[in-house]
Amino acid sequence: MTSEGMRYGMLGVDHSTTDEKLAKYKGVVSWDYLSGPQKNGVLYFVGPGLALEEVGVAVVRDESDQVKAWLKSGDLVLLEEIHAAQWQGSDQEFEALVVSPFVFCRPLS
Repeated sequence: MTSEGMRYGMLGVDHSTTDEKLAKYKGVVSWDYLSGPQKNGVLYFVGPGLALEEVGVAVVRDESDQVKAWLKSGDLVLLEEIHAAQWQGSDQEFEALVVSPFVFCRPLS
């Protein structure tokens, strides 16, 4: 890892469908994994009314009006330091999806 932080890029040519690509970059992670993207300003909380994949597809397809609507409604929220403070040092796990350069997440119950 460089001082610039983690980079999430797909290397080479990938002929997978969008759904297959999103499935590759989705998983369960700890706060330790998410703290870097949060500090870099690319970590978003996805509300319970949305599927992570739904948000990922909108970002991949550059559906900016839809993304703006989710941001305005609070269904998609940029995680700031005040949000992060509640999870620092915890063992909370998150469902997360990387759509370079963004990371979308929600805490698991």
